Amino acid sequence: MKVTQEQLPASQLGLEIEIPPEISKQAYEKTVREYSRSINIPGFRKGKVPRQVLIQKLGAQRIKMAVLEEVIEQGLQKAIEQENIEALGNFQLRSKIEELAEKFEPGTPLVVSAAVDVPPTVEVKDYQNLTVTAEEVAYNTAKVDEVLEDYQNRVATLVPVEDRPAQMGDMVLVDFKGMYTPAEGEEPIEVPGGSAQDFQLELKEGQFIEGFVEGVVGLEAGETKEISVTFPQDYPQEDVAGKPATFSITAKEIKEKELPELDDDFAQEISEFETLQELRENLEKRFRDEVDEQTKKNKVGAILDELVQHLEVDMPETMIRREVDFLVTQTAMRLESQGLDIRKVLTEELIQNMRERSRPEAIARLQRTLALGEVAKRESIEVKEDELKAKIEEFMQSYQDKDVDPNRVREVMKDDLLEEKVLDWLETNGTVELVPEGTLAKAEAESEQSTESEPEASESSVSADQSVPDTIEVKAEEVPNEASTADTEDKVSAEVSEENTPVEEAAPQTKKPQSKSSAKSSKKSK
Repeated sequence: MKVTQEQLPASQLGLEIEIPPEISKQAYEKTVREYSRSINIPGFRKGKVPRQVLIQKLGAQRIKMAVLEEVIEQGLQKAIEQENIEALGNFQLRSKIEELAEKFEPGTPLVVSAAVDVPPTVEVKDYQNLTVTAEEVAYNTAKVDEVLEDYQNRVATLVPVEDRPAQMGDMVLVDFKGMYTPAEGEEPIEVPGGSAQDFQLELKEGQFIEGFVEGVVGLEAGETKEISVTFPQDYPQEDVAGKPATFSITAKEIKEKELPELDDDFAQEISEFETLQELRENLEKRFRDEVDEQTKKNKVGAILDELVQHLEVDMPETMIRREVDFLVTQTAMRLESQGLDIRKVLTEELIQNMRERSRPEAIARLQRTLALGEVAKRESIEVKEDELKAKIEEFMQSYQDKDVDPNRVREVMKDDLLEEKVLDWLETNGTVELVPEGTLAKAEAESEQSTESEPEASESSVSADQSVPDTIEVKAEEVPNEASTADTEDKVSAEVSEENTPVEEAAPQTKKPQSKSSAKSSKKSK
């Protein structure tokens, strides 16, 4: 079979295929026989319908179109096998099917033009001596004390207060109702979801919209007060965003926290450690490991960011689409694990939004993978069998009770090890400068501010050789990782959530554990 190849953009291969007469003849005969066996024509038994009657009944054009589908599919498959083409996804027909149908005659050659995606050609230039800058995360010596203080607050005993008004740090049982004016001259209406009874409020900064907690401070048990607040401009509920409101608040009960002593008994109560010193040492090690890990991630992100800038690749759409599908599926699985019925909440429109949001991440992931793979190939970096076996055994120990596919585990572990090896090679053969945390973000913000303040250059002041070509930039924070996937997941969760908390700030608040007194009263109520 004669096949002519042509390289097309976006890693596509154009194919002009001359399908031999015998293939078209066989396909025509096969199609006619199948129609003869399946169609009902009065006066004839199935399989005994004369050919001319069959053609007259169905129409020559209908039969030709059915034959063409078979001929094109068969011809393309044979061409791909004959030319040893590594095809990605399905082919795209470049010839017009109507024109093919007009020219088609059984037993004559048929020339078909099509295109198929193929693995891209990858080029990574000047990667041997990469120079990058990454932020070094410093260990916060006060972190352990902050965590222990938080633990103290979690297990604190709530003691009723009767001889003073509410103050910061107290837990106050309140009733409240909010009213706002939709527009000037209109009557005030109730803030949607902005009222509650027997609501236990911790008097803590940042807990609600600005001014709400501060307004409760100073109230005595049984006292009612009206406070004025303004909803933030970026408040998620557009009806009240940026609008002033008045809340009527009644303090019904005030309790203060009685914190336990920081001693060995406290350590035993909140952890598996026998002494406070052991608990402190464990927390310190954990937090130091966390900052070391974050610094490592920053270095990896900076290296990948720079490496991708040295990458030249024209990725096929099939490859991008598959990666997008993978990311959307991962997000859907995570949402389902959170208890959401994805069959109900993931509408066609929402899935399309997820796909659009996932596309930049999919491209970044593919760029990273292709660049690392090319470096591994050029530098002959490989994973040894004993290393892979040890990694698999370590993984399986943590998932003994899980039903996992050993072949899939082996594949993933091999990819992870190879990536680690390539990144280590790039760091060893390059230069990574560590700067204090926040330095790069500050420099970027100053650069953006400076750019915005500069007047636009006139068209005549920019010469042709000064023009900047269009490029796809992959910033360090865009390097695919769990955080980026989680970000997409958070956006989707926000869209499908039906819960509104108009009084609370947009930033999510962690659910606080019961204090000792509230836990006891809860048990009694049972």
